[in-house]
Amino acid sequence: MRRAVLLVPSAGPGLWSARSGGVRWICAFTDETALARFAVHHGPGDRPMDYAALLGARIVDEVVPALGEPAGLAVDIADEDGAMFFPPVTGIVPDGVAVDTGAAEVRSHGR
Repeated sequence: MRRAVLLVPSAGPGLWSARSGGVRWICAFTDETALARFAVHHGPGDRPMDYAALLGARIVDEVVPALGEPAGLAVDIADEDGAMFFPPVTGIVPDGVAVDTGAAEVRSHGR
């Protein structure tokens, strides 16, 4: 995942995400076909869906920490059998924002 180029739909000024289970999930796709399946249900109608092509490492190392809340990466969520989830835990996101270290909880409540 870290070396893969992922397509992340744009949502206004930011990237497309959804909240579930107390986590903000950044939605990304492995190719334009997978993104198109998602766009059918969530896209801007008859207009093409804008997206950014980002390395998985950039998403989990830079974008996730910048969100200021527990966040993870959801890949190919429009594919029942191919969806992958990378939660905000040690080994996936930086330790300072991983929910299993306690650091993220202190940071979010310390504001």
